[in-house]
Amino acid sequence: MVRAVDGVDLTVAAGTTLGVVGESGSGKSVLARAVMNILPRNSTVRPGSRIEIGGRDTADLDRAEARALWGSRIAMVFQDPMTSLTPVLTVGAQLTETLRRHLPLSRAEAARRGEELLISVGIPDARKRLRQYPHNLSGGMRQRVVIALALACSPRLLIADEPTTALDVTVQHQILTLLARLQQENEMAMVLITHDLGVVAGRTDEIAVMYAGRIVEQAPTEELFRATRHPYTQALLRSIPRLAAPSHTRLEAIPGRPPTIIDPPPGCAFAPRCRYARPRCLSETPQLIEAPNSGGRHRLACFHPVGTPEGDEAQTTNLAAGVSAAGLPMDSRSVH
Repeated sequence: MVRAVDGVDLTVAAGTTLGVVGESGSGKSVLARAVMNILPRNSTVRPGSRIEIGGRDTADLDRAEARALWGSRIAMVFQDPMTSLTPVLTVGAQLTETLRRHLPLSRAEAARRGEELLISVGIPDARKRLRQYPHNLSGGMRQRVVIALALACSPRLLIADEPTTALDVTVQHQILTLLARLQQENEMAMVLITHDLGVVAGRTDEIAVMYAGRIVEQAPTEELFRATRHPYTQALLRSIPRLAAPSHTRLEAIPGRPPTIIDPPPGCAFAPRCRYARPRCLSETPQLIEAPNSGGRHRLACFHPVGTPEGDEAQTTNLAAGVSAAGLPMDSRSVH
């Protein structure tokens, strides 16, 4: 049994956006698929787990029961617009199929509603686009169609799983701005999944940072950037390129690789890559607890948090030794 997602506890209120951040393989997409109830057949949600959407627990629903909620209660925008649409059906056929499945609309009414949806997501000449196939559209336009499909039946929760991964920077901005506008207009809750903290800055109300299937830090967006506490979150922030940096500045990569979840090592999963790791980190797994003086709004899972006396002492000790307790070489130029 592999625990792809372990002990995650999140709440998203109507009209708010939660950012879920982490490297590839941290469990973000598996979490989203568990909420949507579209996990592979060989996957299970363990007894005692609860996935509640609008007061209804969806964790124990079979596929047919879950299908009735897709679109009307919960919808998902997948990360690859190239494969999210059926290539052999027109855009109009895919939109009207979704609308007629969940709403009492005639074929003509569904076509009119489909055209309105394409206009709402900023696609020009919407009536013409309804007759076209996905391969006739650019990547950005395909992603707009996917968003229109997701929002066709006004879901209460929208999960956007890295919706801008395959798009250039300009289109990324357009898509994220579009999602924010549509969320505000529909007063829906949104979960924005990404590997880039720069994407969620200023676009979310709260951020949860995932690593090896667990939440390692969670706080309101402004608080997370202002008072970063987990070494992994700090490392993600340092890896973001900065315009103010001199030309040819080497980017700060996170050393090592994420752990295998097939046979996870004891202790903190991030310890082998952490500059703050001490012997306790190699034998005990830190639990997600409230940060001191945060009023319960900032949670983290670390024995030696960044910016605390415990963290400063751990880093000073490791720097003096030249290596962390896990054997990671310490570079004084990277220690702040």
